[in-house]
Amino acid sequence: QVQLVESGGGLVQPGGSLRLSCAASGSIFSINAMGWYRQAPGKQRELVAAISIGGITNYVDSVKGRFTISRDNAKNTVYLQMNSLKPEDTAVYYCNRVILVATMKGVQGYWGQGTQVTVSS
Repeated sequence: QVQLVESGGGLVQPGGSLRLSCAASGSIFSINAMGWYRQAPGKQRELVAAISIGGITNYVDSVKGRFTISRDNAKNTVYLQMNSLKPEDTAVYYCNRVILVATMKGVQGYWGQGTQVTVSS
């Protein structure tokens, strides 16, 4: 059974930082690239950061230089450090596997509950 449990979201002022965590079941984590997705109100879910099993990363242009994805393979956990947050980063953030890091090709299907990030003054 696939389990994805996201945490770490909250309310932060513009320019602030948050660190998200995602605990994934071993069956999905150990053999897959992983990524962070987000879905803002009225918009489609988008993949914003991805990391391969070996640690190669890629980002959507809107978060490059501000977000950093990392993974701890021993803990089956993936992280997203978010700095210099902007109101447009407000969304529900989800983690899931990624099909191809180089092209930022994400997946559809099963999702965890996500974690809400709200950037507002």
